[in-house]
Amino acid sequence: MNSQERIKQLLDFREKARKGGGEKRIDDQHSKGKLTARERITLLLDEGSFEEYDMFVTHRTEDFGLADKKFLSDGVITGHGTIDGRIVFVFAQDFTVFGGSLSETFAQKICKIMDKAMKVGAPVIGINDSGGARIQEGVRSLAGYAEIFERNILASGLIPQISAIFGPCAGGAVYSPALTDFIIMSKKSSYMFVTGPKVAKAVTGEDISIDDLGGAVVHSSRSGVAHFTVEDEEDGLILIRKLLSYMPQNNLEEPPQTECDDPIDRVDDELNELVPDSANQPYDMKEVICRVVDYGEFLEVHASYAKNIVVGFAKFDGMPTGIIANQPNFLAGVLDIEASRKAARFIRFCDAFNIPLVTLVDVPGFLPGSTQEYGGIIIHGAKLMFAYGEATVPKVTVTLRKSYGGAHCVMSSKQLRGDINYAWPTAEIAVMGPQGAIEVLEGKNISEIEDPKARKEYVSKKEEEYRTKFANPYEAARYGYLDDVIEPRNTRFRIIRALRSLATKKDPGPLKKHSNIPL
Repeated sequence: MNSQERIKQLLDFREKARKGGGEKRIDDQHSKGKLTARERITLLLDEGSFEEYDMFVTHRTEDFGLADKKFLSDGVITGHGTIDGRIVFVFAQDFTVFGGSLSETFAQKICKIMDKAMKVGAPVIGINDSGGARIQEGVRSLAGYAEIFERNILASGLIPQISAIFGPCAGGAVYSPALTDFIIMSKKSSYMFVTGPKVAKAVTGEDISIDDLGGAVVHSSRSGVAHFTVEDEEDGLILIRKLLSYMPQNNLEEPPQTECDDPIDRVDDELNELVPDSANQPYDMKEVICRVVDYGEFLEVHASYAKNIVVGFAKFDGMPTGIIANQPNFLAGVLDIEASRKAARFIRFCDAFNIPLVTLVDVPGFLPGSTQEYGGIIIHGAKLMFAYGEATVPKVTVTLRKSYGGAHCVMSSKQLRGDINYAWPTAEIAVMGPQGAIEVLEGKNISEIEDPKARKEYVSKKEEEYRTKFANPYEAARYGYLDDVIEPRNTRFRIIRALRSLATKKDPGPLKKHSNIPL
C-alpha cells in the first residue's frame, strides 16, 4: 500500500467514525428532535477549534455477538476546543452507537480528557445522552463508571465541571453529573433517575411516568438536582458558553474581567422607594439585583427551586460576582432546608473559583415547624453558615430590611468574616421581630390587662418602643457590626468600591487536612 492509499484509508476511517452508528440511527436521533454528539460539539465550541482524541478506539468485547459489531469512537466523542478563545475539554455521548451505553474503552476516553483537563487547568463539559452501562461488558462497565466518578471528585474545586443532559441518564450514569458543578437539562428530551418507572412499579407499586419521575421540570423545581432547564439543546449549549464567561479556567486563576461602560457611579432613585413601609409587604429582590449590576444582566441559578432565596452570577464593573439574596416575594424570604442547601452549594462553588460574593439580606428567620425540624433544618442551616464562614473570597453584604435571629448570623454577618457590611436605613437587625419580642418580654404584663382595648394599646405601644430601639441599622452600626449605613440609590457604587478594595484580599486560614462540613 503506497502513501496515497494510506492517506485515503485514513480519510475513509475518519468518515466512517463521523457517521457513528450509521445514517439510519442518525436519522432516528434527528426524528426525536435531538442533535448528534458531533453536532452538539460543533455548536458548543468556537468554529473550527475542536481537536478530537481517540477517534479510532473500539470496544474489546467478543461475547454476546459484539465481536462483529464495532464502531469507531465507541459511542463517545472526546477532545478539546475553545469557547470565546479559552480552552475547554469536552466529551459527548453518542446515542447512535449502542444507545450511548458505556463500555470500558468509552470510560477510558472520558478519563483521558479529564486527566488532561486537570493537568492543564481547563474546564470539562460533559454532554450526556446514554442508555447506561453496556450490559455485555458486565463489571468492566461498572469499573469504568467508578473511574469517571473518581475523576469528578478529584477535579472538584480544581476546574469547573458542567454537565448537559440531552437524553436519558439513568442508573449509575446519574452520579457523574451529580458530582459536577452545574447540571443543565433539556425540557424536550432529557430525564435522570437512579431507577426507572418499571423498577419503581415492581418494587414499590408506584405507577409513574418518566417525566414525572425524572424529567427536567421535576429536577429543576422539586429535587434541585438540575440547576438550569432549557427549551432545547441549542439553548443549552448557548447557556454553557454564557455560564463559563463568569468563571476562571481553574482554582488558581481569577475570573475573566470584561470592559464595562455602565457607569460605576450610576444612581437609581427608585431604590430609595423600593422597600415598602409595611414590614410585612413583599417586594421582588430580583428587581434590586437588576438595578445594581452591570447592564441589568443576571444569570440566575436554580431559578425554579427554593425560590425564597435567589442565587446567580452577575458583574460589577466587569467583575464576575456571585449573588445570594433572600426573596421577600416567596415565603417572605424565610430560610428553610432547600434554601439553605441551595445557597450553601453556590457559595462553595464561588469560593473555590475565586468569585467574590455579594449578599442582599431581607430574612425574617428560619422556617418553623415539625416538617423542617424532622427534615434536619439545624444541619442544613448549619451548611449555609459553614459555607459563608469558610469562604475566603471577598464578601460584601447589604441588609435591606429584616435580619432577625440566627438567620442574621447566617447571612454573611460580620462575625462570619463578612468583609464589608452595609445596610439601608430601612434595615431591622434584631433577635426577632417586634411582635414576637414583645410577646416574650411583656407576656406576663399583657396577660394581666383585662380590657381588650387597653391590652391592644399597650402591646402597640411596646412594639413601637421595640421598633424604635432595634428595628433600625444604627444599633448594629454602633457596635461596628455594620461598616456603614448607605443610601439605597448609591448601592451599586458602594458595592463596586467595596469589591475593588478587596481585590487583593488574602485569607489563607489555619493549616489542616480538610474541614468536616455538616453534610
